Amino acid sequence: MSDLEQRCTEAGLKMTGQRRVILKVLDTAKDHPSVEDVYGRAKKIDQSISIATVYRTLSLLDELDVVTRHEFQEGYSRYEVNEEHHHHLVDLETGKVIEFQNEELEVLKEKIAQELGYELVDHRLELYGKKLKKKK
Repeated sequence: MSDLEQRCTEAGLKMTGQRRVILKVLDTAKDHPSVEDVYGRAKKIDQSISIATVYRTLSLLDELDVVTRHEFQEGYSRYEVNEEHHHHLVDLETGKVIEFQNEELEVLKEKIAQELGYELVDHRLELYGKKLKKKK
């Protein structure tokens, strides 16, 4: 049983064959796939899987906090498995999503929350940019 599958079982999710396929697709993804991406990859493993099953499963996994759904200002959702804390920089020209961590940022967000009289319990940071042009 994969780590991801075990997390789902512990969350009370009944593991069907098609759900296992979807988990495998998510677990091996090197990108942040859309529903259509997950469906296409899952269909290569199990021809009987439907897009409705993918939608339902991703929604359920999001509710259980096993995956995170991102919008990235594209008009559709992308998904990733919840693992270590990180942030995203989205290249507006290519749509590429770059994951990053920054300790200074972690300290700053805590400081801001405290200065405003809050304990920070959650947050999400998405940066959007265009690659700098190299000077000649």
